[in-house]
Amino acid sequence: MKKIKIFDTTLRDGEQSPGCSMSLEEKVKFAKQLEKLNVDIIEAGFAASSEKDLKAIQEISKNIEKPIITSLARCNKDDIDKAYKSLIFAKKKRIHVFIATSKVHMKDKLHMSEEEVLMKVRSMVKYAKSLCEDIEFSLEDATRTDKEFMVKVITIAIESGANVINIPDTVGYIVPNEYRNIINYIKNNVPNINNVELSTHCHNDLGLAVANTLSGIEEGITQVECTVNGIGERAGNAALEEIVMALNVRNDYYNVKTDINIKEIINSSKMLVDITGSLVQRNKPIVGENAFKHEAGIHQHGIIQNKNTYEIIDASALGVNEDNIVIGIHSGKHAIIKKMKNMNINFDINNIDMYVSEIKKYLEDHKTINDDVFSQIISKSKIKKRS
Repeated sequence: MKKIKIFDTTLRDGEQSPGCSMSLEEKVKFAKQLEKLNVDIIEAGFAASSEKDLKAIQEISKNIEKPIITSLARCNKDDIDKAYKSLIFAKKKRIHVFIATSKVHMKDKLHMSEEEVLMKVRSMVKYAKSLCEDIEFSLEDATRTDKEFMVKVITIAIESGANVINIPDTVGYIVPNEYRNIINYIKNNVPNINNVELSTHCHNDLGLAVANTLSGIEEGITQVECTVNGIGERAGNAALEEIVMALNVRNDYYNVKTDINIKEIINSSKMLVDITGSLVQRNKPIVGENAFKHEAGIHQHGIIQNKNTYEIIDASALGVNEDNIVIGIHSGKHAIIKKMKNMNINFDINNIDMYVSEIKKYLEDHKTINDDVFSQIISKSKIKKRS
């Protein structure tokens, strides 16, 4: 079964999310958690952005044994030198070089012609390769890049020593079928494409980052770039937990694997929230508070009989062992019976309709009910029935 490598960029692209900056100690702590999660590559930062970032990458490198540590660099010598310096303590190191290739970026940001960009790619990838054996090359804004020009850029990058070619949807513009077509075009038109690994890096501006990433995997990509909780610039990046669990649950369809330790997914999510203060929405897939909870009576009745009726993921496989039945305004008698049994409350099954009625009366004015209140209402119902 083909393996999909997980390239985590929470500490680089994720940290660029407004309000999500981390101290050196927090970065090291989270990098250690990523190692527990068993990601393949950790993008530890952008060394040229600040001396603080450079030192953080060095410190992460000292503390991490198994994953490849990568440092981002623009296509210039100073950036690449700083990236290399930041990786001096890394057991496994990679320099990740990038340059923008779309017309709007080349014209209005870089002020460079296509020929100038091609020359820069050739010289700077070669230079990076002279320092480090493992080189990844990214075409910033690849999905808005002219396809013929993209082929020229990738061909030169591979000739110059790139081991991995990354195709970023930098502004979250593309849709899944288009992304597949781009990957297919690259595979069919770049003559030396079989010499490298292909990677995705998708942003979520249209809510399609995970879908685009999965479409890339369908087209043969073997590395995906993502972040825990999907944090990142603007609307964020493809969420690691969603990609991994989609491949896990639908293994029958994708027929690929990752080496992610799924029992550490929830721990990683919670740690990131604690460090950054960036909360996860309650209905966020996989890691949201409501991801494995049921309030509707029909759903509750179903999962009490057989969890497979309404759950496609075994929550316990992710380390979630709490009760997934939530007593709310939409709950029915089956859930309330289960709740009373779980709480070891003695009750008369013949009075169940009264218990349900009293619980729902309370919930008309309250969104939730805790165990103490639940128990009190059942007790009062018993007294009321006797009187």
